[in-house]
Amino acid sequence: MALLEIRDVVKRFGDFTAVNHVSLSVEAGEFFTLLGPSGCGKTTLLRMLAGFEQPDSGELLLDGKSLNGVPPEKRPVHTVFQSYALFPHMTVQQNVAFPLKMAGVAPDQIKARVAEVLEDVRLQQFATRMPSELSGGQRQRVAIARALVNRPRVLLLDEPLSALDAKLREQMQLELINLQKEVGITFIYVTHDQGEALALSHRIAVMSQGQVEQLDAPENIYSYPKSRFVADFIGQCNLLDATIRSVSAERMQIEIEGVGTLDTLPVAGATVGQKGTLALRPEKIKLGASVATGNADEVHFKGKVHDCLYLGDVTVYIVELENGMLIETMLPNAAPGRARFFDDNDQVELAWRFDAGHFVLA
Repeated sequence: MALLEIRDVVKRFGDFTAVNHVSLSVEAGEFFTLLGPSGCGKTTLLRMLAGFEQPDSGELLLDGKSLNGVPPEKRPVHTVFQSYALFPHMTVQQNVAFPLKMAGVAPDQIKARVAEVLEDVRLQQFATRMPSELSGGQRQRVAIARALVNRPRVLLLDEPLSALDAKLREQMQLELINLQKEVGITFIYVTHDQGEALALSHRIAVMSQGQVEQLDAPENIYSYPKSRFVADFIGQCNLLDATIRSVSAERMQIEIEGVGTLDTLPVAGATVGQKGTLALRPEKIKLGASVATGNADEVHFKGKVHDCLYLGDVTVYIVELENGMLIETMLPNAAPGRARFFDDNDQVELAWRFDAGHFVLA
């Protein structure tokens, strides 16, 4: 049995349906992420798990027992908010101890458990400091320690890294991964940041308009999106509208308007004449002044550099094909002394293997 089950849950606010018949399950010890754009329903779903909102229909179960109608303070579930919500007049130690005092735990037990959880988040030396004396990353760890001190079955995290700068956010991602492994508590994490979700999660539920578009491991969501929305939302992706012209067990031939026919991998349920989208990641495309031909498994196109974006480790190139279509690709900036390989209007050639893209049915 899964630790947490969400069964056909619906939540409306007036005429707006924020969560629309969502069903999913979360296993014990899992780092599970709810991912999607603003307004997709992910935070509303988290608030229902926390007990701050009640579903209009459907059921939430933890260890097989219904959470419907159970107030937040009676649930073995704690929440870490985006703002951290620390008490500014209390020390780190006092902030972390607060939930235990409210629960009536004996003072000697409070001292031992606070020391234990501060060690888990590596803040022992900051126990007597005030929140104002801490960095953003340290305050975030205090908030997590306070949420963990009561040993909840599930820890809910509502965009806890969004207020941090990019470098600190990356450091905290690694800390969260390690902390979750150490304490073994189930994490349910809400974010709109695709990279963050891919880096942290065991599984991701991609949400749109109150529904789950795809629930899978990060590598499957990235490489095998089940809808055009998922392909477009997760990372950078070329989306090439096409029509299926033939289907076999090993290959499928598609026609892209203005480009021509090319082979790709077949997908379940594909039929001749059906429309869809070839989702092609930029890093799967070869780029060069010329690309060696003769490989029957590759398609080749000529074009010119329309634009480029230098990102430090890589440069993203937007290539305009001879028919005017724009294709995004990228190259690592690995050559010493060179920032990028091509400039605007340089003549180039693109190539990719037939199995580089993933066809999404319309």
